[in-house]
Amino acid sequence: MVWKIGDLAIEGSAILAPMSGFTSKGYRDFMQPFGASLSFTEMASDIGIIHGGRRTAEYIELNDNGLTGVQLFGNDPNELSEAAGIIADNNPDVALIDINMGCPVSKVVRNDAGSYLMRDPKRCGEIIRKVRSRIDIPVTAKIRLGWSDTEMNFMDVIDELQSAEVDMISLHVRTKKEGYAGKPHYECAEGLRKRMSVPLVISGNIYSLDDAISAMNISGADAVMIARGGVGNPFLVTQVDRYFRTGERLPNPTVRQQAEWCIQLMESLSRNMDEDTLIRKMRCYAPKFIAGCHGCREHRLKLATMTDSRESLIRMLDSIVEEMGDVHIGDR
Repeated sequence: MVWKIGDLAIEGSAILAPMSGFTSKGYRDFMQPFGASLSFTEMASDIGIIHGGRRTAEYIELNDNGLTGVQLFGNDPNELSEAAGIIADNNPDVALIDINMGCPVSKVVRNDAGSYLMRDPKRCGEIIRKVRSRIDIPVTAKIRLGWSDTEMNFMDVIDELQSAEVDMISLHVRTKKEGYAGKPHYECAEGLRKRMSVPLVISGNIYSLDDAISAMNISGADAVMIARGGVGNPFLVTQVDRYFRTGERLPNPTVRQQAEWCIQLMESLSRNMDEDTLIRKMRCYAPKFIAGCHGCREHRLKLATMTDSRESLIRMLDSIVEEMGDVHIGDR
């Protein structure tokens, strides 16, 4: 069960992915009890770190989140190295620095960052070497299969990263052009871990325990990275963690449990954001907590459109629990 990222011992096979707009400190505080062996911050700009941007500083606030890595994005080896050094020098709680080489979002890619870097495998290696020369904690990278279905060069990138002595690689099994749409290509990662000299974390459409088992069996990865599949379904992390520790399959939670967790998330987020922002966030989060059960469509719509205060959200959740509280959420 225990595996290592450099000298860092990781106990467990469920990792909480870095997600822009989601994995804030409050979200990570909420998720910690569910059993992720490692969590990541939202991706932070190297330039924002260097120039001390207030918003960027909020992204990398850690403290008591458990084992947490900071994800950086940028395109210049020197700037990424400088930003990593600032983080490592000023925050003893950071476990590792992860370099984003897989984000497909246009505003990142047009600055030659994120998945754009995969078009230049040698630069990927240069970045890792430069960052490693500056800090004493592990350096990892998150990549994709490539730019498009005609430019699947992930093995070239992996070779360069390993040559640069990267400590771990996370692979999302889609291309930049695919974004987050369509079926992920797990067949491309079949037996991949056996061809690698460093740990592999695999990701892409992990929405259920069976998804995680399949991803691990195909790739031989050391762990799975849970992203959108865990938003509104935090118990998925617990299910994955427990299965790969003991072989036990935990049942899906009930609507009642999901409602309780939704309120706990709201309370956790409220410690780090103003009320208006909190309500906007909960309009996004709350419907996901009751997704996957029969007859929930109307309730989800109300949660998304009629939540205008904490009290209104709690009232709606109470009503949903009264109607279907002991119904188990279906696999998603």
